This record gives sequence, C-alpha cells and structure tokens, in this order.
Amino acid sequence: MADKRDYYETLGVSRTATDEELKKAYRHLARQYHPDLHPDDPTCEEKFKEITEAYEVLSNSEKRNIYDQYGHDGLENNGMGAGAGGYSDVSEILESLFGGMGGFSSMFGGGRASNPNAPRQGRDIQTSVTIDFMEACNGKSQTIQIQRMEQCNDCRGTGSAGGSGLEICPDCQGRGTVKSTQRTPFGMISQSKACPRCGGKGKIIKNPCSKCKGLGRLRVPKSITVNIPAGIDDGQTLNLAGQGDVGTNGGPNGNLYVGVTVRPHTLYKREGYDLYCDIPITYAQAVLGDEIVVPTIDGNVKYRIGEGTQTGTVFRLRGKGVKRPNRNERGDQYVKVFIEVPKGLNKQQKELISQLEASLESKNYSKRESFFDKLKELIKGSD
Repeated sequence: MADKRDYYETLGVSRTATDEELKKAYRHLARQYHPDLHPDDPTCEEKFKEITEAYEVLSNSEKRNIYDQYGHDGLENNGMGAGAGGYSDVSEILESLFGGMGGFSSMFGGGRASNPNAPRQGRDIQTSVTIDFMEACNGKSQTIQIQRMEQCNDCRGTGSAGGSGLEICPDCQGRGTVKSTQRTPFGMISQSKACPRCGGKGKIIKNPCSKCKGLGRLRVPKSITVNIPAGIDDGQTLNLAGQGDVGTNGGPNGNLYVGVTVRPHTLYKREGYDLYCDIPITYAQAVLGDEIVVPTIDGNVKYRIGEGTQTGTVFRLRGKGVKRPNRNERGDQYVKVFIEVPKGLNKQQKELISQLEASLESKNYSKRESFFDKLKELIKGSD
C-alpha cells in the first residue's frame, strides 16, 4: 500500500476540504479524464480510476475518518478499501456529467460501459512537408492537401437521410444505456451498458443517409494553408489545432500534425540557430590580409582578415544566423577559412616562390620554430 498516492493530493484539495469542495474537485477531474472522451488514451482511464477511488473514500465520512488516522492500511485492515459499500454519490455525479456511470464499474472488474453519445474528440492526422534550407530560415506559407473526416452536409451529421427520421429508442428511452444493479461482496454495484437495440445511440435511424451510409461523417479532400515559421529546423513538427477529423457528439476536432523536412544546403551547416560555413582564401590573402566576401542568408557581406591568417581560423558574424521562432533574436554565423595551396605553377611562378621562401627567416614561422624546439628537447631527453 506504500506506493499508493495520497487521496487528497490525487483530487488536488487540502485535508480540510469540505464535502462540497471534494465534489467540485471530482466533477472537474472526471470531466477532464473520463475514458469516453479519450478512447485511445489508456493513461486517462487509469487516471479516472485513481480520482474516482479517492473521491469514493473521502466522500464517505466513516472511511475518511479512518483514512485520516491510519492511511491506506487502515482502510484495508477495516475492510473498507475502495470498492466497499455503495457508490450512489459517484453515480449521481457521473450521471449528471455523462448520462451514466461510464468507466466507474471497470475499477471493480466489470467491463467499461462506454457511452456512445458522449462527446468524442476527432482523430489526429499526420502529414509532412519538405522545404528548402532558405525557406526554413525565412519562413513561408504552403498549401498542403489532406484527407480528413468532416460532417456530412446531406444529413447534417445525423446519419439519417434528409436530416430527419430518427426515432427514440423505446428500450432505453433515448438514453443509449440500460442499467442493472447487482449485490456483490463489496456492496451494491450499479452498472450501465449500451442498449443492445440501438447500439447505445439512443435513437434508431429509419432511413440511413445514402451519402455517408448512416455514419454522419465523410472523408473528404481538404486544402490547408500551413504557416511555416522562420527558424524551423529539420525534423520539427507543427501542430494545427482543430484541423484533424471532426469530433462526434459535439466533441472537439482532432489536430493536424505536420512534420517538416528541410533539404540540406550546399554551403551552410546548421547547429541549433547558428550557421557554419568554410571559405577558401588564397596564399597571398592569408599572408598579407585582405577584405573577403562572406555569403550569409541575408546576402553577401565583407569581412577583413588580418595578416598571417592561418588555416582553420574561425571568426563570428553576430546575428547572422537563423531567427529564433516567435522571438526577435538570431543565432550567429561562424566562418572557417582555409588556405588553398596553388597548383599547376609555371617555372617563373615556382622561382618566385623559391625566392620568397629563401628570404624568410625562422621568426616568420613561429609555429614551425616552436615545433622544432620541442622536438629538440624531446630528442635531448631521450639520450
């Protein structure tokens, strides 16, 4: 029992909460986590069981008194754990919210009596788009084609031809569920199940709509405009709320999730919101320094490199990276230069290079001089 969560914490109330505060908290959580509203999410069903168990104990004055003194173990030792006794208060709350006990009976081994008339959120839809690197940096609007469930216009979502012709089910009187009460070792348990005659709908369709075959919904093609924000990265997903399948029984629409693939760029590499690129410079530029042209996603800029620039030197252009979505900030651009050694020299060019080399001293090559000094020390130390 040590791993059970505190009942007061489960309902989000203080230990001095009144009966009315307990009921209000349970109503709010039951409406949020009821399994009928989330048929594809098993975590909601577990959460619903947990809050129902907590309320069943705390709404009973005798059980609450034992729980306050001895905790979960006290309830079990007194034969008053969750499930013992009646559930009239819980049943009434769920009845007012959903028209039936819903998933409560499943906590004690019974099958969950799903209410077909409860509001259900439509299914989510997933699709993808592929954009260029510069489009990801600058953002764009793109129209995509999807297939989604929408309400049938012919029957206005009723499933009945002409939007009429629905009959109240005589067995359940339109409620969609029928109740049965059983006496068990745990007390009287009231269960609801779908009406076998109408399948839990509460109404019987006399003349099904020929367009949607009585479903009330159709899968149709749809054009959706997606606003892709500047700065989006490869592999990210956009969430378009309410653009998925239409909900049923007044439930909300599902969402549309758009996965974004960004084509790689031939020049830039991206890490987060920073950009990296390599630029070749000539031997003369490296030796003498020069003003070089650097491409950025905003256009070319000029940057002066100093005399004696070495291969692998990296400099930063602040604010020339990718924009951060929904923020007025940008990353930086890092540029690494490398010296391109000339090839295919003619005789005169080679002689000029040789003359230049002959005129240089060891001090002109600080790294080379340092390397050989270290090498001499190494050799001396090994003697």
